[in-house]
Amino acid sequence: MWRSIIATFLATMVFSTAFSLPRWAGPMKALSSRTKSFMWGVSAAVVEESPACANPVEVLGENANLLSQEQLDLAAKLLTLQQEHLFVEWPRLGTEDQAKIGLMEQLEAVDQSYPGGLELYVGKARELLASSAAGENPFEGFTPAVPSGEDLLYGDEEYQSMEALGLEAAARLGFVLVAGGLGERLGYSGIKVELPVDLASERSFLKMYAAWILGLQQRCRDATGDHTLQIPLAIMTSGDTDAPTRALLESESFMGLSRSQVTVLMQDKVPALSDNLARLVTKKGDRWRLETKPHGHGDVHHLLHRSGLARKWLKELGKEWVFFFQDTNPLVTHALLPMLGVSVDRKYDMNSLCVPRRAGEAAGAITKLTHSDGATITINVEYNQLDPLLRATPGFEGGDVDDPETGFSPFPGNVNNLLVYLPTYEKAVSGPDEGVVEEFVNPKYADASRTTFKKPTRLECMMQDLPKLMAKELPDANVGFTTMERWLTFSPAKNAPDAGAAAALAGSPPGSPASSEADVYGAIRVILGKATGAQVEEGVESVFAGMPVTLLPAVQLDPAFAVTSSELAQKVSGLTVSGRSTLVVEGAGVVGLKDVTVDGALVVKCSVPGATLTVENLSVSNQGWEFVPAEVGESSESVPEVFRIRGYKLLKHEAMVIEVTQPGDWVVGSDGVLNKKVKATS
Repeated sequence: MWRSIIATFLATMVFSTAFSLPRWAGPMKALSSRTKSFMWGVSAAVVEESPACANPVEVLGENANLLSQEQLDLAAKLLTLQQEHLFVEWPRLGTEDQAKIGLMEQLEAVDQSYPGGLELYVGKARELLASSAAGENPFEGFTPAVPSGEDLLYGDEEYQSMEALGLEAAARLGFVLVAGGLGERLGYSGIKVELPVDLASERSFLKMYAAWILGLQQRCRDATGDHTLQIPLAIMTSGDTDAPTRALLESESFMGLSRSQVTVLMQDKVPALSDNLARLVTKKGDRWRLETKPHGHGDVHHLLHRSGLARKWLKELGKEWVFFFQDTNPLVTHALLPMLGVSVDRKYDMNSLCVPRRAGEAAGAITKLTHSDGATITINVEYNQLDPLLRATPGFEGGDVDDPETGFSPFPGNVNNLLVYLPTYEKAVSGPDEGVVEEFVNPKYADASRTTFKKPTRLECMMQDLPKLMAKELPDANVGFTTMERWLTFSPAKNAPDAGAAAALAGSPPGSPASSEADVYGAIRVILGKATGAQVEEGVESVFAGMPVTLLPAVQLDPAFAVTSSELAQKVSGLTVSGRSTLVVEGAGVVGLKDVTVDGALVVKCSVPGATLTVENLSVSNQGWEFVPAEVGESSESVPEVFRIRGYKLLKHEAMVIEVTQPGDWVVGSDGVLNKKVKATS
């Protein structure tokens, strides 16, 4: 009985959860620093009241001799946390001894990797599970309002101003790529970052992101005169993706990046939980293997603190900004510099990238919340929570509805790319919570009693909940957002063809590799027209695997080719591309496309250090490349995954390829011949 009473006390009194702003901003700060010592006091009380249950020697008998003193201490803690099922009915000493030790080593590992240990993990879980079972409203006491942020339209004066300001600040920037996911949801067996962004360039997501960073780095070196300047990249992996990601980097020579500027951080998993008492679970059919699950991409903040990387970037490298981005949204390369400019201009400590959002759209929305005590926070609210929250608020009785003037909800859609001011961020993640953002549970209940689960659950955390952590450590942090057009900044590859087709049928973006590739081509077509006056014909929509996409003309510009709209305007003029054509440009060394007409396929490459290439007065006409259903010429079983997940493949019939392989200044004229410029002699 005493153990039950104390467990209830822990669940209701000790541990804080998400969504309660007074606890974010005040008491939780003090609570975090004293939770461990307080918990030890409770554990001691449990041992005193229930010595038979809390004494591992009595529970394990002669098996206790297998364990170190540290392991016995951990077993005692787990017994006070009602985890005795892990230790009862162990076979006698001499039977499965290595498996017993292996289980204890797993428990030690998760206890050490989670800040505050398993005591804190189980205690948090019990409170969150109790709240979930009771159906509590996480927004009780909060009033929503439209948040304050910046809206940018591509190419207008404000956009160009912010883009230029962002480029000035880019030398003080670091990147964090969240890459913990496999491609299973896409129907792909490998890691997502190795997938080709598009079939025209065949460049993987990771290689494209590396080219983007290298392009920015070179502009920053040129601007500062510091040719040793590096823009660092951290990649957060999971247990599933860590080894393949490292192998991909090695096989591709780190994609042209220096080894010293790339850090790979693997996130830990957390124990799975079987019921509302947060009992830890072992794998089905193997009582000696602990069941663990991903903790969520919110782990990235703790990892940057634990590894010392946030402090290193700030104190040793002099970085001021960190950009967090997802693994398969290729359009994000268009968003960073204007977003960075906004952060500099508005002095944001955290800036979320947003897109216009239709009311009811299945996407989180950035919302300003004000508590009854006057405290405020700007935070992501999930779409299924936003509408009922608004309906309960005077002035928003209609719920989440579109503004008749704009056609969009006044609450912008969060696409989960974050830009933070590093001095503020480093302080926040160095506080008592050690970068652990507030967690949540999402149990799937077996029945209406809400006491048992269909499958084990766990604590989870989200990267975008960083404002909650900031509110505890730095209540005055300036949190805002930047909204840019969806066609320009957001088209993730996350769904398999069947899910993409279903989304398209429902009137939503397919969110598939096919639609993402088509949107890359489409965005560049629009950008070329707006920034350079290029004449790019509209292609014809096709349907592949049930998904409507416009793939031609397929225009792919390497992000290193031009990092700003003004640079693109300087490099490209008089460009004409027919509706059946493909144009691929790779490398910052391509310094000019002047009066070029493409009717077919043209590939232009210049990535060699010390080389430049100008193409001028060139007219290209050939058979070109053709997108066809993936099954053409092959049995359905033999179709490669990269084609199957799109529903099509690219037949490369004929193309003109211009590639510079040696240093020097090169030019291609109307004859299509690559010639080295002859320097004038005095």
